[in-house]
Amino acid sequence: MDKVLIGEVLRPHGLGGEMKIYPLTSSPERFLKLEKVTLWRGEISQHFQIISARVQAGLVFLIVEGIDNIDQAEKYRGWEVRIDRSEVPPLKEGWYYFELEGMQVYEGDVLLGTLEQVLETGANDVYLVKGTKGEICIPALKSVVQQVDVPGRRMDVILPPGLLEG
Repeated sequence: MDKVLIGEVLRPHGLGGEMKIYPLTSSPERFLKLEKVTLWRGEISQHFQIISARVQAGLVFLIVEGIDNIDQAEKYRGWEVRIDRSEVPPLKEGWYYFELEGMQVYEGDVLLGTLEQVLETGANDVYLVKGTKGEICIPALKSVVQQVDVPGRRMDVILPPGLLEG
């Protein structure tokens, strides 16, 4: 998929078609720089030009072309807000979760499995990897994660002693 999830439509806001969006990004202000979004539900997607966006109390309020009243906005309640992958600004260091999810994780020449999910634990992220031996939770530490090849969809790790035992 070439679309990246950045938010969810919570509900209409006011009578003029404005939508209240729950941002799924660490920086809701990114919405202010966008020109277009895709609203997505299941297999259905619709593209919209943004008329205006504002951030208030950690939420995003969005007005798009073609949604002019509360009834039209109500139809998109619960829909995902996505953007083209090309519109995601590069990070100065590190990776976006969506870039990591789906990667093949190796220790040496041994395939441990596919990185299914990044879990935020507070101290450090944990990578949930599913493979032939079940699920492995790998701490996202520099001492563990040796190399990440985003274009090659591969991560190389050195597991802490005892992680696979038990």
